[in-house]
Amino acid sequence: MFSTRLFFSSVFIVCAGLLGFGLYLEHVVGLEPCPLCVFQRVTYIVIALFALIGAIHNPQKLFERIYTGLILIASLCGAGIAGRQIWLQHLPADKVPECGPGLEYMLDVFPFTDALRMVLSGSGECAEIQWTFLSFSIAEWSIVCFTGLTIVCLASLIYRK
Repeated sequence: MFSTRLFFSSVFIVCAGLLGFGLYLEHVVGLEPCPLCVFQRVTYIVIALFALIGAIHNPQKLFERIYTGLILIASLCGAGIAGRQIWLQHLPADKVPECGPGLEYMLDVFPFTDALRMVLSGSGECAEIQWTFLSFSIAEWSIVCFTGLTIVCLASLIYRK
């Protein structure tokens, strides 16, 4: 039997685990996240918050679909951000954009929409592959996770009528 609370709890645990692993890579291994990596983390946080609210609320019917839809939208946004980073990582070396200012500086100096546009356009630091597992970069693993979350949400929306 499908449990709404179990579904949202599972999504929350998966996102918390991914965020924990990202923090491990940053603070233990010493990898600095690029701006696109930071935005992917923010997306995982948003998904985790929606899932936590869903797990606590344990909604039925309408709100279950709303929470699942919000997680689906956030997952698609995260996949888009990861896809942009993967594209940058696979550009020829002479086509990689120059490194820009840091994320903190951009958010302090520029209006939010300009900073967002600059981050999503990517920079040289976002094209650098610092870590791989089974020959996949962090961004490639991230798009796999976002795609998995998208599929799970779509399945939940389709099969839970």
